[in-house]
Amino acid sequence: MSALAPSPLAIVDAEPLPRQEEVLTDAALAFVAELHRQFTPRRDELLARRAERRAEIARTSTLDFLPETAAVREDDSWKVAPAPAALNDRRVEITGPTDRKMTINALNSGAKVWLADFEDASAPTWENVVLGQLNLTDAYERRIDFTDERTGKSYALKGADELATVVMRPRGWHLDERHLQVDGKAVPGALVDFGLYFFHNAKRLIELGKGPYFYLPKTESYLEARLWNDIFVFAQDYVGIPQGTVRATVLIETITAAYQMEEILYELRDHASGLNAGRWDYLFSIVKNFRDGGSKFVLPDRNLVTMTAPFMRAYTELLVRTCHKRGAHAIGGMAAFIPSRRDAEVNKVAFEKVANDKDREAGDGFDGSWVAHPDLVPIAMKSFDAVLGDKPNQKDRLREDVSVAPGDLIAIDSLDAKPTYDGLVNAVQVGIRYIEAWLRGLGAVAIFNLMEDAATAEISRSQIWQWINAGVVFENGETATADLARKVAAEELAAIRTEIGDEAFASGKWQQAHDLLLQVSLDADYADFLTLPAYEQLR
Repeated sequence: MSALAPSPLAIVDAEPLPRQEEVLTDAALAFVAELHRQFTPRRDELLARRAERRAEIARTSTLDFLPETAAVREDDSWKVAPAPAALNDRRVEITGPTDRKMTINALNSGAKVWLADFEDASAPTWENVVLGQLNLTDAYERRIDFTDERTGKSYALKGADELATVVMRPRGWHLDERHLQVDGKAVPGALVDFGLYFFHNAKRLIELGKGPYFYLPKTESYLEARLWNDIFVFAQDYVGIPQGTVRATVLIETITAAYQMEEILYELRDHASGLNAGRWDYLFSIVKNFRDGGSKFVLPDRNLVTMTAPFMRAYTELLVRTCHKRGAHAIGGMAAFIPSRRDAEVNKVAFEKVANDKDREAGDGFDGSWVAHPDLVPIAMKSFDAVLGDKPNQKDRLREDVSVAPGDLIAIDSLDAKPTYDGLVNAVQVGIRYIEAWLRGLGAVAIFNLMEDAATAEISRSQIWQWINAGVVFENGETATADLARKVAAEELAAIRTEIGDEAFASGKWQQAHDLLLQVSLDADYADFLTLPAYEQLR
């Protein structure tokens, strides 16, 4: 008897979308189904390994560089593949979701790179998943425009040589796509996002003088990087493009990955482009992994953990040294400020902070950095221009002066700052406001003049959880308790209702967001990712 053909991929419980047939073609879905068949079992094993690693950290309250991969770190002979021309100069990168207006604005922003985000800046509604893909293809085909119904303003692409290079970020390994299933099992969101984008655009991008370039989020180990590398090898063969066409930049935004940076680059060396320092998720990962490690791992308010904190300096300087030793780009963190159209003084203070932050990164040896708003592109550009001049990067700065011991990366108690009551209030405020927008399908949200994404909500709820479980006493004498968090959350919900009015409050998802924030902040059993229970409510 001949072998049965692999089961086709089924679209489940999804309303039809305009032009979805251009994205969800039989050939594209067959490719995604094949990715799922080949690689989801390994994905599942690696998620189980994460749980084992976390249990080990709970027992030991420490981390170290891996003894079993010492030979990779000590071998000075290997380098990552040379950067393609389109990714050699990355001095300013703008981030944002792939809605139609953002696609045009980001490509036109003057930044060298646009991180086109299907991950933390995008709530994974079916509409965002499918139409985001369509917007990118339309942009490459130069058939994208947008008119704002509210203002009447029209948006169109500039000339091809003025557009940012796209580096697309799929979802993390932990998220599934419930609307695409094989034999009743949901396909990992990462494989859906990568698969649809790669299948439709890899050859088209090569014709444009670029290529299929990716940011890889939430990576926790070199074995997860190895899985991505195997996917790239398979995908390039499948569509018939040369091996090494794909380039991947890995976000070092988990504490476990910070101890495996060289190994991650090694696994991806034929496809690696660089590493990025992702701040909020990194802090979230520290709380998650060391949540039962006692008072020495308690973080202060998120806004008090600056990049000059000793343990954050250790992380970023090790990242620059690692990247440049291996010929990879080191990309700095996010400037999340959103300029105010009404308050020039707010802008002045914020622009100074952004300039200082980018000056420091450029001075430390980073080859580029992130901004969240087009108005910040010139500020970041000025910082990097001052250091780089006409050079595309500073990979020749090897930072051999940097020496980081294992304990330096987790020396949280080297900070003088302490959690404050205002920090608790801010975590609740930002958490409720962000989750409410996310449940309505928005992943990038301006809150208090900052562009917030899912990493913001993760650090907010993690700090509430950590402070309560550590019994933190604030400067006003109040102790962090579940009852205090409930009181602050109730006050915030009432304040929002007063601020926006009963009608707008009723039409939003405010109570749902309040309840979900408290659920993930107060449950004794800490949820690995806020987006997992949130996705169950995203309809």
